[in-house]
Amino acid sequence: MKTDIQIAQEAVMEPILKVAEGLHMEADDLELYGKYKAKISDSYLKRIEGNPDGKLVLVTAVNPTPAGEGKTTVTVGLGQAFCRLGKNTVIALREPSLGPCFGIKGGAAGGGYAQVVPMEDLNLHFTGDFHAITSADNLLAAMLDNHIQQGNSLGIDTRQIVWKRCLDMNDRVLRNIVVGLGSKGDGTVREDHFVITAASEIMAVLCLSEDLEDMKERLGRMVVAYDMQGRPVTAADLQAVGAMAALLKDALKPNLIQTLEHTPALIHGGPFANIAHGCNSVRATKAAMKMADYCITEAGFGADLGAEKFFDIKCRAAGLKPDAVVLVATIRALKYNGGVAKADLNAENPAALEKGIANLGKHIENLQKYKLPVVVALNSFVSDTEAEVSYVRNYCEERNCAFAVARVWEKGGEGGIELAKEVLTALETKESHFEPLYKEELTLKEKIETVAGEIYGAASVSYSPAAELQLKKLEELGFGRFPVCMAKTQYSLSDDPKLLGRPEGYALQVREVYVSAGAGFVVVLTGAVMTMPGLPGEPAAFRIDVDSNGLVTGLF
Repeated sequence: MKTDIQIAQEAVMEPILKVAEGLHMEADDLELYGKYKAKISDSYLKRIEGNPDGKLVLVTAVNPTPAGEGKTTVTVGLGQAFCRLGKNTVIALREPSLGPCFGIKGGAAGGGYAQVVPMEDLNLHFTGDFHAITSADNLLAAMLDNHIQQGNSLGIDTRQIVWKRCLDMNDRVLRNIVVGLGSKGDGTVREDHFVITAASEIMAVLCLSEDLEDMKERLGRMVVAYDMQGRPVTAADLQAVGAMAALLKDALKPNLIQTLEHTPALIHGGPFANIAHGCNSVRATKAAMKMADYCITEAGFGADLGAEKFFDIKCRAAGLKPDAVVLVATIRALKYNGGVAKADLNAENPAALEKGIANLGKHIENLQKYKLPVVVALNSFVSDTEAEVSYVRNYCEERNCAFAVARVWEKGGEGGIELAKEVLTALETKESHFEPLYKEELTLKEKIETVAGEIYGAASVSYSPAAELQLKKLEELGFGRFPVCMAKTQYSLSDDPKLLGRPEGYALQVREVYVSAGAGFVVVLTGAVMTMPGLPGEPAAFRIDVDSNGLVTGLF
């Protein structure tokens, strides 16, 4: 059996200019990064603003397991299937982070015959967007420390610096560090921190910005510290906005590549969904909706994280109204949630499937609360039995939820036709009455408790003393109308990764809260979730190599 990277490397790609022709784009509408990838020009994005909006379909999933769910694979395969049915379609995805590529998760280009290419470029440096975000973040950090060194005219309290440096790599030893050691000229000694680039506020700002001016306004609002009177100090106060915008001006432009079947794909932005808002950029999504009759996009990790933030943060901020949602599940993942070890997932186990399917049921209920059609896509594995598939089909249909089997890993777009037809039927016969889960007028605590109760199934929320004080301060500073961006383990509906299935009756633990004023949301850290991941005992980097001809191996 061929690996994902072998399939991708054997693919015959079309020049990106030819892919663009199918979207009525001209050479001047693209800024080429080689032969097979390009950025879309601002002039083109401006020109299509008057086009009607295409239908917007979100792809999400059950909670991830070691068995794999294939959400991005289904997203790509569904887009290819739409094109096979003659539907003018553009896919909108996030960019991968180097951290997971060299860590444990691997790449984010899809899999099998449902991938976006060039796969190695996408999973490594791509067009440099992550590097630009990292540089802008660290420029602001350097300007902050330099301001303090040069006299601290803003009266910054060095014990209340909240801006963190960032790096696009899993590096646990940088989570908590001390800077400024050495002589007087080496700066002020203080505690500092790193987050992974995908969790940087600048990543969120770029992904939520409508254009350059909006991005600059958002950058200026970012809170970097508090002064001796407890007042926020912003990036604008440090006069850092112009220089950061200069670093980000090209990164703000969406990237165009293709799938294995030459379906156009806009890949832009890459916030994680467990510790950030988990969606590709507003610019890319809106552009895809103007470029085609259908935009198929995805949100990170399970629906309790990525989809909730897509609906309550991204759609709220950008005025988007999705038309349908696809919920990806696998028989293997459901049996894992039913208590079966990874090594035993290939064996038929009706009792475990019956127990673990509660996880799928909760996600169906959650998505239906947003008042839009839901289609369950069962990502097929060769170990699935007819009885298991029939059981899941009946379970979904009993809950007024359409169902289809997706075989896109094996067959590409052809294997997604059944799913595509179900999604098209939903779009044509069912109306979306989408609305966010909560109103912005609620207090921050009320928003946290709404998400915890309605989406996670928590019985209550427990706040650390520090979180209580932070919430009170943020309300007093006028940030109470912001939506909440919950940082939580992706492996469970709860904040405990070991609680599989559908946990209930527990108390969600909130340990820290801070504002991302430029992004326009309040981040809520729960449980033991970390904003800078670490590498596993055997990182994926062990398996990655490049030969004398420049052929990369081991990247998946």
